[in-house]
Amino acid sequence: MSISIRQLTPGDIALMEALSATFGEAFNDVHTHSGNRPGTAYLQQLLGSDCFIALAALKDGEVVGGIAAYELKKFEQQRSEIYIYDLAVAAAHRREGIATALIGELRKIAAARAAYVIFIQADIGDEPAIALYSKLGVRKDVLHFDIAVSGGSDAA
Repeated sequence: MSISIRQLTPGDIALMEALSATFGEAFNDVHTHSGNRPGTAYLQQLLGSDCFIALAALKDGEVVGGIAAYELKKFEQQRSEIYIYDLAVAAAHRREGIATALIGELRKIAAARAAYVIFIQADIGDEPAIALYSKLGVRKDVLHFDIAVSGGSDAA
């Protein structure tokens, strides 16, 4: 079976919902990704924006993986960077080169947008992700902080 990578557009709501379900299953967090889904108008606006990039990996029309990324326009220079917010491949389709293909397609999009870098986080202990990202890029050890919008210190 061959894989096709598709950049989602405002007309791809069903694929975006399937991608969200794939993320929920892959991250063992179905409630976050499916429990309170946004409506069609919201998803159409998001998929039509110039700062959001959604890629779906399809096998026989079924979403088996994908990327949700954001283009961050910089202020200090006229350039941007791409942040991969989520990248996942369904468990049954891992080790098939799908994540690498997704990142390859995102690289093309980033180049077309004149972005200077793509970056992604990996959780400590997520050795498969760390191995993949180490193969494709330069590792930087950083600290990540969640700051609650409400002013408290208990952000999730």
